[in-house]
Amino acid sequence: VDFRLQTKIMSAQVTASHLLVKHNKSRNPSSWKQKEITRSKEEAIEILKGHREKIASGQVKFEDLARKESDCGSAANGGNLGAFGRGEMQKPFEDAAFALKVGELSDIISSDSGVHIILRTA
Repeated sequence: VDFRLQTKIMSAQVTASHLLVKHNKSRNPSSWKQKEITRSKEEAIEILKGHREKIASGQVKFEDLARKESDCGSAANGGNLGAFGRGEMQKPFEDAAFALKVGELSDIISSDSGVHIILRTA
C-alpha cells in the first residue's frame, strides 16, 4: 500500500452536511416540504441567516435544524451528504466545502439549487 497515494486520495475528499433553502429561481423549486416554492432568493437568504445564527450561537444543533428545515432530501440524514471529491458538486458549493476546516460552518453559499450553509465534518 502506497500511503502517500492513499493520503492524497483521502485529502481529495471532504465530508460535509448542508442546510438548503430553495427559492423560486432554484433549479428545481420544490422539495419534500413544499410542492411549489415561491419565496424569493432574498427571502431564502433571510431565512438561512436566521438558521445560521441559531446554529452558531449553539441554540440548536446543525443536524436537528437541517432535519426540520432543509429543502434537500439529505434532511432525513441531518443534512449529511457524506464524502465527495472535486467535480461532484456544483462549483460554488464545492469551493466553499473544500475551503472550510473540519467543524467550521460556512457563510451563505448560493448555487443553482438554492442557498446553503455548509458544515464540514471531515
